[in-house]
Amino acid sequence: MESTLWFTSDHHFGHKNIIKFSNRPFADIDEMNSELIKRWNEKVKPEDIVYHLGDFGLASVPKVREILGELNGKIHLVTGNHESVALQCADCFESVKDYHELIIPDPEAHAGKRLIVLFHYAMRVWNASHHGSWHLYGHSHNELPDDRTSLSFDVGVDCHDFYPISYQEVKQIMSRKTWTSPFEPRN
Repeated sequence: MESTLWFTSDHHFGHKNIIKFSNRPFADIDEMNSELIKRWNEKVKPEDIVYHLGDFGLASVPKVREILGELNGKIHLVTGNHESVALQCADCFESVKDYHELIIPDPEAHAGKRLIVLFHYAMRVWNASHHGSWHLYGHSHNELPDDRTSLSFDVGVDCHDFYPISYQEVKQIMSRKTWTSPFEPRN
């Protein structure tokens, strides 16, 4: 069975204050954790690959381990600014990095490969951004306006109805951007 590639960020499992800070529609931590796990598993299958771009959880180490055990997929963590507990659970992730450049075979991309730069924070420029590479980030909790001229956007759960988004969904979003290569003639 072929795996699907997913991206997400900023679950903040176990973080009571994120409900208020991000105006999340949950009564308490238990409801939030339960709904986030449910929505994750509605999309992600056990064989799928997930890149989580930081701020995974702010619960106890045993609770974060328990949550990781309930989530489908092979999870890679790109660290955020609230990762002290997740780092204590590093053995539960496929990989843990501060920054990651992902190359995906894609016949629709230049030379049949797509470069995606994964980082917790939004960047104005990134490796090969002037050649059409993509940048996915989190951290901003839907507070940073999308730049339609930039091949980047926030994959955080607060932006996507608390679901992870697939590579195909990312491609659809990127196809609506109005980015122009600096090497092409401009009007």
